Amino acid sequence: MEAKEIIEKGSKVYSRPKLLTDNTMHYCPGCSHGVVHKLIAEIVEEMGMEDKTIGVAPVGCAVFAYNYIDIDWIEAAHGRAPAIATAVKRLMPDRMVFTYQGDGDLAAIGTCESIHAANRGENIVIVFINNGIYGMTGGQMAPTTLEGMVTSTTPYGRRIDLNGHPLNMGPLFAQLPGTCYVTRQAVHTPAAVRKTKKALRQAFENSMKSLGTSVVEVVSSCNSGWKMSPVKANKWMEDNMFPHYPLGDLKNTVTSDSKK
Repeated sequence: MEAKEIIEKGSKVYSRPKLLTDNTMHYCPGCSHGVVHKLIAEIVEEMGMEDKTIGVAPVGCAVFAYNYIDIDWIEAAHGRAPAIATAVKRLMPDRMVFTYQGDGDLAAIGTCESIHAANRGENIVIVFINNGIYGMTGGQMAPTTLEGMVTSTTPYGRRIDLNGHPLNMGPLFAQLPGTCYVTRQAVHTPAAVRKTKKALRQAFENSMKSLGTSVVEVVSSCNSGWKMSPVKANKWMEDNMFPHYPLGDLKNTVTSDSKK
């Protein structure tokens, strides 16, 4: 099927998935959400699952994801998306079900739901946007905030003795027996975008093969919360976020035979 609409503007050519709506996105300039939205829309179209995909979005910057990707959506209470996704997938196993969560949602109020859904091996995809801060509510410290990182609630930087260590969710997911695929990617360059799309595609395919829980973490910038320009935020992310949250697969139990 033809999955993309070609838009020509002067000498530049853009492609837009048909599942992306015409609504203007509310995300801040430089935000990663729009890129990840596009990738999800492309993958759903390419898999021919437009009418069988259900997304679950909780509270956070992506709470209005339903306004941009034209699939079925369910709104969940803060942190509860994996619990809702569990129910949906069990009731309708032929559906492709995923959650779309930020670090303040997944790694704080939703830690219980996220860890236990993954430990049970629910056949869902967890898309985890990690920008190390509460982006929607004023830039407060999140569980994933780095040591020394300045936020509205840590104006002098995060202190380990006072605020504890940054919570690294990827390795936690990877050690659970119910996860089949845990990967950490980014979308700050064209090459990174391609890798993230490949990772998301594998995760969605895993869910439809009932292989267990797949987690795709996308390390992202939040130039508004970080008080930086988009360019400086990407550079800061490369210099500071990537060393603590290195990119790549953390777990992949899917054999070459199962991919065929």
